[in-house]
Amino acid sequence: MLILGLAALSMAWMPIISKKTRVSYSIVFVLMGMALFGLFEKILPLPHPLKDNSVIMHLTEAVVIISLMGSGLRIDEPFSLKTWRVPFRLVSVTMILSIAIVTLASVYLLGLPWSSSLLLGAVLAPTDPVLASDVQVSPPNMPDKNDVKFNLTAEAGMNDGSAFPFTWLAIIVAEGAGQFPDLSFWVLYYLIYKIVVALILGWLFGKALGWLLFILPKNKPLWKTRDGLVSLAATLVVYSVTEMVSGYGFVAVFAAAVTLRNSELTHHLHRTLHEFIDQMERILVAIVLLLLGGSVIKSLLNPLTLGMFLFALAFVFLVRPLTAYMTLGGTGMKQKEKLAVAFFGIKGIGSFYYLSFALAEEKFEEPDVLWAITGCIVLISITIHGLTATSVLKRLE
Repeated sequence: MLILGLAALSMAWMPIISKKTRVSYSIVFVLMGMALFGLFEKILPLPHPLKDNSVIMHLTEAVVIISLMGSGLRIDEPFSLKTWRVPFRLVSVTMILSIAIVTLASVYLLGLPWSSSLLLGAVLAPTDPVLASDVQVSPPNMPDKNDVKFNLTAEAGMNDGSAFPFTWLAIIVAEGAGQFPDLSFWVLYYLIYKIVVALILGWLFGKALGWLLFILPKNKPLWKTRDGLVSLAATLVVYSVTEMVSGYGFVAVFAAAVTLRNSELTHHLHRTLHEFIDQMERILVAIVLLLLGGSVIKSLLNPLTLGMFLFALAFVFLVRPLTAYMTLGGTGMKQKEKLAVAFFGIKGIGSFYYLSFALAEEKFEEPDVLWAITGCIVLISITIHGLTATSVLKRLE
């Protein structure tokens, strides 16, 4: 409790320190976790990704849904298919290409079975809304916006749910012991039904919240609120109701946040809602990063080989940048902007959730290897992107 309290306290100043030093606070907290679990290994419970899979799944789930609400509330850009065309390309073409490349490379270069390879591709495909704060747009109605930050923020919000169908496809392949799955059922249920239900519920909840927060108080002042707690409450309600009817809660939360944001783009309450959800997110992120640091020195990377490490480097520096760059052709973006969007495909806590979720649903071969590769890629992303994001985006501005 003492460690978590001090971590949460330090998070109050960490964004300011990160802005000054141009070093992401993610790096700092991972190093803190490594130091704490190394010095006090006889006192602190050692985090192990396989032994503590259920805890990891629920903790990362909470962080992701809260982050998705915060990401949606950040975006000042009104939603339309034209203005959001770049994020749509990134969450469709880029993501599918990335999944295909990682799957094939995992089978033929790492020797993993098809189910585990497909799961690894789905886990690594989405960019992370949690650890991408350094490349996201600023809080609502703040002046320092640009196309690169908008595209990265919208992509991170959209593709955390878009990768779910492919995670389920990997689970179905694992259930069939390598047999070719029934793709028609997967398309109708996991790809279409669950996404459509999530989008409808997210839109409905967002509209209802917009009416409750902005329209109703105009005639009935009693309903006026300045409480940022609404953002957390809305996140939990939207997510849980969507999951109850077998929709993708991640998709619904982000859709609700964007719909709510678009209902009154300039209203000052958006700042209050975002500030509260952002504070909740930072506390949970501090906990996860401390645990990540502890698992690094104890168990996470034990199965890692040189080949896996080279695979991780190739993914961060080649697969994501090249697939994203090819996708951005013909969008009218400047060359430097395309390079920035392609490079900053940050991986993080969302990948941990997808992996722990799949391992809870079905038995996959070599789960320790999957954790080692995923953990290595997240650590590389935290380090490389955390050291370069602030400086690169400042130069672009």
